[in-house]
Amino acid sequence: MKLDATDLRYITSDEFRVLTAVEMGSKNHEVVPTPLIIQISGLRNGGVNKLIGSLAKRNLVSKVQNSKYDGYRLTYGGYDYLAMRALSKRDSMHSVGNQIGVGKESEKHFADIYIVADSGGNELVLKMHRLGRISFRAIKEKRDYLGKRKSASWMYMSRLAAQKEWAFMKVLYDHNFPVPRPVDQARHCILMEYIDAYPLRQVAELPSPGKLYSKLMDLIVRFASAGLIHGDFNEFNILVRRQSGEPVVIDFPQMVSTSHENAEWYFNRDVECIRTFFRRRFQYESVLYPKFSRVLKEGSPGGEFRLDVIVAASGFGNKEMRTLEQVSRWLSGDW
Repeated sequence: MKLDATDLRYITSDEFRVLTAVEMGSKNHEVVPTPLIIQISGLRNGGVNKLIGSLAKRNLVSKVQNSKYDGYRLTYGGYDYLAMRALSKRDSMHSVGNQIGVGKESEKHFADIYIVADSGGNELVLKMHRLGRISFRAIKEKRDYLGKRKSASWMYMSRLAAQKEWAFMKVLYDHNFPVPRPVDQARHCILMEYIDAYPLRQVAELPSPGKLYSKLMDLIVRFASAGLIHGDFNEFNILVRRQSGEPVVIDFPQMVSTSHENAEWYFNRDVECIRTFFRRRFQYESVLYPKFSRVLKEGSPGGEFRLDVIVAASGFGNKEMRTLEQVSRWLSGDW
């Protein structure tokens, strides 16, 4: 969907209170009853109805009529506004520019990516995770992966994806891995530095394919030596800096620990994705590529840290990790 931030500055504080009330009500209701919105917002009855109507005209909430009661559901537009307001109030983001891409995890999990700016005019990248709501209806029919959280799962999972990516990006950046500098995170959104680079998939030729190939394989080994596997290490998630030609790795919602039960499979898939791309695009193939068992045996140089343990201690718990992984695997067709 297209992000329209035009009205953001014109939405009143009372309208945001109502929008927040719809979000809070969504934790336990797929369709939030109007009386509950009034109760949570703490505003007067008549005033809330008018405010809800204003939000509905802007497509920030949608009215739903069913056999039980009438109510409202938060739209992705409304969720976008809540996240952008949070980033704006923290002075992390000042203005929104053009959309520069769509990051696609699967047919039902993708992210909209925009150029934004801070108050000093410095360009940043805003990534907004979007998981399809219809998908989760199918998931609920198949098996209850969401525990007691039966409603608003599309919003909840988008938020989990952003929280997981933020946790990994922050830890990786702090340990000098070639990833974007994380700036801020709110709900389903991540704010990061803008990097002047090409996606690897857009690179038609290289002066020395073997040099970049070696650097990418070294990165896979470096991740694993620190206890992590990217899980989607391919030409779509690797940037090449315009000036230096150095690689930058992006997109971390699918990252797993080397202690994961399917770790070797994920590791081998990352390796094979790079080998296949370089063979097809640059007609380059090397007999040298990393083996999971050998990387695990050698371990981290010095063995001073395991990034998977650090991430787990950063606040993104194992329960949320398992929930997101199960749903992500279903969305990507891994089962």
